[in-house]
Amino acid sequence: MTSPPDATSVLLPGPWTHRDISANGVRLHAAEAGEGPLVLLLHGFPQFWWAWRAQLPALAAAGFRAVAPDLRGYGASDKPPRGYDLPTLAADVAALVRALGERDAVVVGHDWGGLLGWTTAALHPRSVRRLVVVSAPHPRRLRTAALADRRQRRALRHALRFQLPRLPERRLTRADDDPVAELLQRWSGPDWARTPDFAEAVDRYRAAARIPQAAYGAMEYHRWAGRSQLRPDGLRYARRMAAPVTAPTLQLHGALDPCVLPGTALGSGRYVAGAYEWRELPRVGHFPPEEAPDDVTAAITTWAR
Repeated sequence: MTSPPDATSVLLPGPWTHRDISANGVRLHAAEAGEGPLVLLLHGFPQFWWAWRAQLPALAAAGFRAVAPDLRGYGASDKPPRGYDLPTLAADVAALVRALGERDAVVVGHDWGGLLGWTTAALHPRSVRRLVVVSAPHPRRLRTAALADRRQRRALRHALRFQLPRLPERRLTRADDDPVAELLQRWSGPDWARTPDFAEAVDRYRAAARIPQAAYGAMEYHRWAGRSQLRPDGLRYARRMAAPVTAPTLQLHGALDPCVLPGTALGSGRYVAGAYEWRELPRVGHFPPEEAPDDVTAAITTWAR
């Protein structure tokens, strides 16, 4: 029986450097490329920093300092037993910006990283110079849609299964099952799934999910989001998220996203007080940075400038 991969398995070589950064009491691993204004790239589920493999060198070539961290609980970052609520994770991001020697950053977030981008922009506005959100509605918009929209509730049924203790982690790491491949296949558009890049992504994310405690961290994000809805901490978070986002915000969304429906994400502009732009990407599902890397890179580069 083969042993599970360890955290060093995500230190993949490429036109970037790897480093560890202390922020908000945890050690976060990050891949970094280039020099210039800071662009912070926040990944989603079931991924790790490598989701931004196309954007890191391209943003560096465009004159930016691109940094893609593994979020708390993922990849080569620390995996503490708690701290997977969005307010704590946003404090991680704000502290990471400071630890990188900057006052603020262009924050780019996909999926959970997008929810985290919205949260950081609302709760730590001085840390976010400009915001790019990919495949993620504003948290209050998602909360409303999950309660009121039957189609969006059905699209999020996986999150209900993730509320169970221990069983989701066990399934995510089983050698005789392949939920990572199943999720990527089900949530992506028709084009990426037929490419060698997709097969490599499945291999990378499958291995990263099997790093000890990584599956636990990934599930804890979903558990906090689900279980906090009617708890004081969740209600307090929802109230705080009513604060308007003042950073200029670009929202990118795949037209074929079956996980977060475009109609759910579309109403997010009401929470932005600054400049706001919505762009829908045709033939793209839930993973635009990987399904349409050139389009996403060009959008980030233009918005960051």
